[in-house]
Amino acid sequence: MGIETASAVGRKPGRNRPYRPAWHRLVRRLAPKWDDALTDAFAGLLSHRLPLVYGVVLFNIGILSGRFSGVAPRFLTVTAPLMLTMVIMQRLLYWLPVFVRHRPRERVVRDLQMLSMVGAGMALLLVSWVMALYPYGGESHKSLVHYIVAITCCISILGIGQSPFTSLAIGAAVIVPTSWTFLTHGHSNAVQVVLVQFVMTFLLVAITDGHHRDFIRLERAKHKLERRTAKAARMSEANRLLATIDPLTGALNRRAILAQLENAVSQSAARSPWLVLLDLDGFKHINDTYGHAAGDTVLKAVATRLSGDPAISTFGRLGGDEFALLLDGKHDLDAARAILAQVSDKMREPIDHKGVNLRLTASTGLGMTKGLNVSECLERADAALYKAKDLGDGASAIFTAADERALEERTAITRQFHDCELERRVRLLYQPIIDTDGEGTIVGFEAFARWSPDGRRWLAPGRFMELAEATGRTGELTRIVLARALDECRAWEHGRTLAINLAPRDVLREGTVDVLAQIVADAGAPTQSIVLEVTESALLIDPARTTEQLAAFRAAGFRIALDDFGAGWASLAHIHKLPLDMLKIDQGLSRAMATDPGARAIAGTILNLAWQLGLDCTIEGIENEAQAATARALGVRLMQGYHFGRPQPAHRVLASLSRAA
Repeated sequence: MGIETASAVGRKPGRNRPYRPAWHRLVRRLAPKWDDALTDAFAGLLSHRLPLVYGVVLFNIGILSGRFSGVAPRFLTVTAPLMLTMVIMQRLLYWLPVFVRHRPRERVVRDLQMLSMVGAGMALLLVSWVMALYPYGGESHKSLVHYIVAITCCISILGIGQSPFTSLAIGAAVIVPTSWTFLTHGHSNAVQVVLVQFVMTFLLVAITDGHHRDFIRLERAKHKLERRTAKAARMSEANRLLATIDPLTGALNRRAILAQLENAVSQSAARSPWLVLLDLDGFKHINDTYGHAAGDTVLKAVATRLSGDPAISTFGRLGGDEFALLLDGKHDLDAARAILAQVSDKMREPIDHKGVNLRLTASTGLGMTKGLNVSECLERADAALYKAKDLGDGASAIFTAADERALEERTAITRQFHDCELERRVRLLYQPIIDTDGEGTIVGFEAFARWSPDGRRWLAPGRFMELAEATGRTGELTRIVLARALDECRAWEHGRTLAINLAPRDVLREGTVDVLAQIVADAGAPTQSIVLEVTESALLIDPARTTEQLAAFRAAGFRIALDDFGAGWASLAHIHKLPLDMLKIDQGLSRAMATDPGARAIAGTILNLAWQLGLDCTIEGIENEAQAATARALGVRLMQGYHFGRPQPAHRVLASLSRAA
């Protein structure tokens, strides 16, 4: 009891912080609050105020020295004022803005730190001279001193108002010695003058303290605003880059290059640019073989090579491995072709990736843009690119007037296909499949769909299936064809099969198996009598998925035939992995094998492969007896083609069955 802990020493009861005297708290409150962030603003403000304060002091020195001339000693009216003037002039010049702006930052900081000491010292020096003059004058001289001291003190405090501590130091340096002098020399208004000085100085210091705090808040708010503005500018630039720059290649992204194209075609009607679409050949192979990192290396290298070509006005990445290039419209067709040849040569140069030389080519499609909108420009350049892709080996193609006519026709017919009621615009024809070992017995029929845009012209599947894929109606078309074929040609009732073709998307689409099985069940047909013909295109898209789906079709009872075999990419090594029931030899081979030993050799190899795998084999496109005889000589038993019967309506092919019976 009664023993204070060490932590309580120096503290007032009930307080958790050390006790500070009032004068100490006042000094801390009035101490400068500026920091490095405010140094420039504070120094700039003082450089505009201090020279004025020193100018007022010089003026007042002149007034006092002149008023006391002849009354006070010459040393006090001439020599001392001259010495003070020289010192003050040096300080005035020192604080001129033109010098402060170019002063090293470290020196400016030191000047600000010394401001209170220098200010108080200058005030004491001036007050000492004034108080030395004070006893020599009469009543009027002393009244002038009172006035000059008060004015100078006010101006000095207000002039250095952004540093309350300096203002307090100057006020103290002025008030203390002058008050003592006024009171001891018996002036009639000495007490009142001293009181006014104390009150005035106190109020002015309080005012300057408020100004100082407002100044600090304003400057910090200004700096905060500047930081926010700079941050917003950085974010705006980052957003601009995100909105316009492809992050992988550093080229313009799709949005930006299309905006450039739109701007070019809208503002350059007299000299519209060329639009080039560039697509890399073999890029997927590089991705699959060496990984996506290698693909990224390729795309970066392509962008670098395009950016270094002065003939290319601008370019951007549309997506994947496709780029769009703009060439100046001043180039004629020959010059544009020459530029594309140079680009093609650059793309052939090997690209190093971790010590591996990656090689690929680029196909380019070129189209003019005059009088077209962005969508039309892309459509035409894309059509030219498809032509180049068909040529292969990094070829270039131009969109010509003939391409324009073909595009217009295709656009019109695509629109008709998209908008039509398929059920009313589709009809089916059926071609018999013949077993030549059984005296030409019909063993089944293949259904061929025909579509008409106007009810008069009927397009073959090779033409309108592209329209179905382009408009996303392949699934709908397949359902219509299967349902109608089962309704029109009930071949299973005669012991025959019925074959229909599936588009690659139908093979891959989830739920296709169940939908087709339900249509067959609703028609009362056994799935074993339905042959689904697929092409190798589905394998190109997704081999694993295709194999899985074909197995599901077979599990549902359907028979599976690989159509157009020998015309596509599939090697013989892939066939044993597929769940198949039949191979159908492509009609290109059937037309050539009567005269071409190579075609006969390939057809024979396919037939032997089918026997080895336990698959049936049908040959398509037999148009004459020579072809049929060659196929029989090879051992082919199942054939179809114009030689045996053209595609006909269902009632005619079914009638042929009745006659054969």
